[in-house]
Amino acid sequence: MENYANKSGDSQVVSFQIDANSIKVRFKSNHVYLYDIRHPGPEHLEKMKELARAGWGLNTYIESEVKTDFSSKVF
Repeated sequence: MENYANKSGDSQVVSFQIDANSIKVRFKSNHVYLYDIRHPGPEHLEKMKELARAGWGLNTYIESEVKTDFSSKVF
């Protein structure tokens, strides 16, 4: 997984892994969630990828837009 830049300094996101049709996000709690084209859907997925690469806003986006709409809890 790639370290999340956390440019705001207060994100709960630690790292992420982007694949063609999904993104895995690891949080400070050490839980990893998989988001994909089914859950929360392609538009949210692309926005999450963009925010992950930018290192800014991913945690806020997840909390406000897709909190419980993930494909699976990986760990």
